[in-house]
Amino acid sequence: MEYIKFEDFKKMDIRIGTIREVVPVPDTDKLLCCQIDFNEVDTEGNKKLRQIVSGIHEYYPDYSILIGKQVLYIVNLEPRMIKGYESNGMLMAVDGLDNNPVFLVPEVEVGVGSKVR
Repeated sequence: MEYIKFEDFKKMDIRIGTIREVVPVPDTDKLLCCQIDFNEVDTEGNKKLRQIVSGIHEYYPDYSILIGKQVLYIVNLEPRMIKGYESNGMLMAVDGLDNNPVFLVPEVEVGVGSKVR
């Protein structure tokens, strides 16, 4: 295991986001493009969703069940282009006993955009 300094850890912005829309990324088997609500607004005060691409399609063939779920995301990663889609964050999950991803979720519903502390 490689250790990091606490100051480096504090730089990560981890928040609860609610999945609002999901579509598969064309010509891929694993990627889903998700629109995530972090309670952000644009410069005109309109609600803004953040697009995040995640490699979870094989585990959620019926990806519609993801809509409305509250999940942890790292939101301050540099944007990255993945198969032509800009991804603005990273979904957080752990490997389950069957090696399938298990989302890290709050025990009870929390405010959209709540920051992990």
